[in-house]
Amino acid sequence: MKIRALLSLLILPAWLTAQQINVAGNVISVDDNIPLSGVSVTVKNTTKGTATDFDGNYSLNNVDSDATLVFSYLGFVSQEIAIDGRTSIDIALSSDSEQLDAVVVTGYQKERKKDITGAVSVVDVEEMKKQTAANPIRALQGRVPGMLVTGNGEPSSPTTVRIRGIGTLNNNDPLYIIDGVPTKAGMHELNPRDIESIQVLKDASAASIYGSRAANGVIIVTTKDGKIGKASLNIDAYTSVSNYTTKTEMLDTEEYGQVLWQAFINNGTNPNSNSVQYRFDWGVNSETGRPFLNEVLVPEFLDDEGTLRSSNTDWFDEITRMGVIQNVDMSLSNGNDQGNYYFSLGYYNNEGIIKTTEFNRLSARINSDYKIFNGKVTIGENLSITKTNEVGGSPINEALQALPIIPVRTVDGMGWGGPVGGMNDRQNPVRLLEDNKENDYDFLRIFGNFYAEAHLLEGLNLRTSIGIDYSNYFAKNFRKRYESGYLNNPVNRLQTNQSHTLKTTWTNTLNYDYTLGDHSFGALAGTELYKEKFNTFYASREDFVIEGEDFQYLDAGTGEKNNGGSGAENILMSYFSRLNYSYKDRYLASGTLRYDGSSRFGQNNRYGLFPAFSLGWRVSEEKFLKDNLSFVDDLKFRFGWGVTGNQEIDNNAIYNIYLTDYANTAYDINGVGSGVLPSGYKLVQNSNPNLRWEESTMTNFGLDFELFDQTLYGSAEYYIRETEDILLLPPYIGVLGEGGNQWVNGASMENRGFEISLGTRLNVTDELYINLDGNISQYRNKITKLPNEVINAYGGDGRGQNILGRPINSFFGYVADGLFRSEEEVNNHADQPGKGLGRIRYEDLNNDGVINDFDRTWIGVPHPDLTYGLNANISFRQFDLSFLLQGVIGVDVINDFKYATDFWSVSETGSNKGTRLLNAWSPENPNSDIPAVSLTDSNFESRFSTYFIENGSYLKLRNAQIGYTFDNSIIDDLNIETLRIYGGGDNLALLAKSDSFTGIDPENPGFGYPNPLIITVGLNLKF
Repeated sequence: MKIRALLSLLILPAWLTAQQINVAGNVISVDDNIPLSGVSVTVKNTTKGTATDFDGNYSLNNVDSDATLVFSYLGFVSQEIAIDGRTSIDIALSSDSEQLDAVVVTGYQKERKKDITGAVSVVDVEEMKKQTAANPIRALQGRVPGMLVTGNGEPSSPTTVRIRGIGTLNNNDPLYIIDGVPTKAGMHELNPRDIESIQVLKDASAASIYGSRAANGVIIVTTKDGKIGKASLNIDAYTSVSNYTTKTEMLDTEEYGQVLWQAFINNGTNPNSNSVQYRFDWGVNSETGRPFLNEVLVPEFLDDEGTLRSSNTDWFDEITRMGVIQNVDMSLSNGNDQGNYYFSLGYYNNEGIIKTTEFNRLSARINSDYKIFNGKVTIGENLSITKTNEVGGSPINEALQALPIIPVRTVDGMGWGGPVGGMNDRQNPVRLLEDNKENDYDFLRIFGNFYAEAHLLEGLNLRTSIGIDYSNYFAKNFRKRYESGYLNNPVNRLQTNQSHTLKTTWTNTLNYDYTLGDHSFGALAGTELYKEKFNTFYASREDFVIEGEDFQYLDAGTGEKNNGGSGAENILMSYFSRLNYSYKDRYLASGTLRYDGSSRFGQNNRYGLFPAFSLGWRVSEEKFLKDNLSFVDDLKFRFGWGVTGNQEIDNNAIYNIYLTDYANTAYDINGVGSGVLPSGYKLVQNSNPNLRWEESTMTNFGLDFELFDQTLYGSAEYYIRETEDILLLPPYIGVLGEGGNQWVNGASMENRGFEISLGTRLNVTDELYINLDGNISQYRNKITKLPNEVINAYGGDGRGQNILGRPINSFFGYVADGLFRSEEEVNNHADQPGKGLGRIRYEDLNNDGVINDFDRTWIGVPHPDLTYGLNANISFRQFDLSFLLQGVIGVDVINDFKYATDFWSVSETGSNKGTRLLNAWSPENPNSDIPAVSLTDSNFESRFSTYFIENGSYLKLRNAQIGYTFDNSIIDDLNIETLRIYGGGDNLALLAKSDSFTGIDPENPGFGYPNPLIITVGLNLKF
């Protein structure tokens, strides 16, 4: 018994320390007692953990009773609480502004937000992810002040980004930095669900650290990594359907005949003499003398063989469908004191609203790091592999111009319908899509970096990184045999294109942070070697006996073959440094130097130096403001100045280039006059060893503020951007002879603008939270200098009117002054050949009594007066609602559709026209603003004039979403941490547009791929 009792005494303490209990509680904020959602709750020195739910609640099962819980949350001071056998632990976390501010990535380092003195916008990534665009940058439309994002509805979401306007005559795309690796390649290959944060560097003082490629701004993307705690499995899935909401209404078969009849009548010609096989029952009113139409007579067949039955085809409906988007993302992550990992898989597939068009993406990512040597050294990688495939096609122009009388198929359903004699030569748009559906491209991209970082001394860190961007592109285009009316192609042909690109970036940085009393210093020094190598190959073959996809290989052809290829390489070597200084978090200063050398320039000017500096004053830290304006939480004035470079020219711009050209260089040296002649080379470009860097100098004035306990916040910016020595390839006159092409420096441009952003965070009640974030921006552009040899290449008349002092791409043409509505107006107007009733009247600007090209002037600016956006996020209990409004004000757009909707003969007489022509001017319809239909363009109304320029202002409901997050009490039994379901959509409504705009979508006024309405349902699941 004594031995048994002794054993019991020894075992009892061990049993007590190993006892397992369940712990639960609630986490709130000290400042406002608001529950904190997403707080990490972990068991110290273990991987066990969880996160608080929407109401700040958490629970942990089977925890050692003597363990310690660690509560951590971004922006708050972490706490460690010993359990001591308790089953209920509630805590309040206090805010930690220093931790909150240390989240912004700028220029090879992280900075506290309150220390930033440049123009930097931080994107709300979670809101961005609510859109279904394949390209995550497309989802930034309307969210960043000073950043204009445009695109169309193609499945791959092609996107054009302009930060603070157009600043050069060359490439205006920004530089993207993804996990420290630079790129300008397509962002539609990046899975949006992998993104952790996005920062936009807009001025030179913020972006000049990236030197030669930062002139158009820098967008820094950081992808996710693992978080300390338990392993987390996230699944995001959604399905969307898309369709066009409106379309340009075109004439049907009956209406086409009516307008055709009117055109012949207006021309004084017998309508039954037309070549389109229409016949008309018509007459003349004996009292008024005016013709009238009784009936449009359509033939049963268009051809003598009876294979093409007359139809009433709506070609736009024939090429469109309801599109479907499917997306599934899965990620697994975890971390501890020794390292972390994040692994993801993603699948995205978008079947576009144009039939056969499609884009799909398979993506995989692994981000991990490992600490060795007691945490002194960290090694890791950020690596993604994506495979994309796309089938393009957008025969909008053909669908609008194909005649409705033509059928899609022949009467047997086997052949293609097409034009017959007397009709235009527009292809059957359905055939174009069907024959193109096997013509796609495959693109494989490996992108990321491998790095090592060593902690050398207190505050001193050395980092080296090898970035890689490898891509393999393969495209196939098979042109099939076809017969479509009188259009035919008897010889089929296959062409394949393949290219490989390898970009490597080796970056080395040394960071040092030091604090001495109230003084804080940060120093950065580094080098970067960037190398890009590109090669491409193409080949083609004709005459394939079998046209099936399994036989679409070059070896299967039997006819003529051809091939070619090219390659290029460029290198950029850079040295950079940066020094930051802060005194009492009140007075801030930063200076940057970047020294870049590019292989695209000759020895004389290979290297460029790009300096920058910025200053900041946090007035809110001054005693006089703290004592008198208690509602001011933060107020900071900023000033920045800097220079950035641009090297976006051909890799061979500095060289003499000679090319073989048998047709123009072969010469009968021996005078034989037969056989193969000796061939030489011809000069096509002259070298320019003095070619130098294009430089942009930007001055920025900024203001940041947070008021009323941070419920109201915002910023304001004013900037001046001047670009000099713009690189261009001017045309040359014939007297220079062969090889007159030569790249030169010589143009200058200026942008001035302002940006304002304003937001509010309102905790209306404990259950209702509202966040509103709006922005508005404006810029003005003008060209200030151009070489004489190119001054007339950017608009003007060559006789004094030129682009100097005006915005780039400004419109130049005639001023349309309504229609002639009376004989008196016709007689009193200047000499205008072809003028008459119902015709466009053009202004005689120089008052010489003649309308000619001397009456042209500047008639429009394609740069908006204002761009704006408003994002709202509302949470009530388990429900959340968000929406994004985006728009532009005061932009001139060219409505290309007018050529096909308002005229019979301006584009061509044999094409289909818009239904607007049913309301064209006539003696019976004298108040119409649409010119009278005419068989010929005798009044030269195809001339570029204000008639085709319209106000493209609009306001769109870009995105909206409503979601519901299930309470933990419902999903705990399923071992689910978070479950949210949602529904919403993109491009939901055109809320407002200019009354003068007669088209469908002012955002996309041309013949591009339509922007569809998208409706989405999905779920977010976390284990």
